[in-house]
Amino acid sequence: MPHHVLVVDDDPTVSDVVRRYLEQDGCRVRLAFDGPDALAAVAEQVPDLVVLDLMMPGIDGLDVCRRLRRTLPDLPVVMLTALGEEADRVAGLEVGADDYVTKPFSPRELVLRIRSVLRRAAPAPAAEPVVLADGDLVADTGRRVVRLGGAPLALTVREFDLLVFLMRHPARAWSRADLLDRVWGWQFGDQSTVTVHVRRLREKIEADPAAPRRILTAWGVGYRYEPAGP
Repeated sequence: MPHHVLVVDDDPTVSDVVRRYLEQDGCRVRLAFDGPDALAAVAEQVPDLVVLDLMMPGIDGLDVCRRLRRTLPDLPVVMLTALGEEADRVAGLEVGADDYVTKPFSPRELVLRIRSVLRRAAPAPAAEPVVLADGDLVADTGRRVVRLGGAPLALTVREFDLLVFLMRHPARAWSRADLLDRVWGWQFGDQSTVTVHVRRLREKIEADPAAPRRILTAWGVGYRYEPAGP
């Protein structure tokens, strides 16, 4: 079955270019040109992924992403942001975007980023190990569900991938560049992406995010995962 992608951008030229490249890649594409149109489209039919422009009149991309995350925490979102606006990129990641591409962008690069996010959001093969457990934190890699104290956590695609990767490699320090490569599949990119995702994970799995016990900072290196124990 082809993937269903919703493209949200108030610039018809950008939307049409993205649509054509995605259709050439085998996707079914629906277009929305503002925030209310996007939210209505998702309510009518939940897509496999949303490509979401950050700067739109009325309800902007940040607010759309924030609203989507309330009811669809695992819906993949790729944000389109202005070139060089690091604050905008970080803001997009803070509200739950899984990835971002800066304008002006290569449509081919966008398609590759979308493929990467969709691949990671897909169910894991049956042969893959199913459960990772650390005390009351349990990650079911087959169902892509994480529970803390028995309660399910609302994690984005990238948050899930990052947590599972760290749980699979406990006590080892990883640089942000390493994590970009191993979790995002990027050989280069903005390392603040990792910083934001670590901060969001800490807010969800740590009793005190300011004094984390599981995802620790390895000073001068990056981050490491320390099992909390039984």
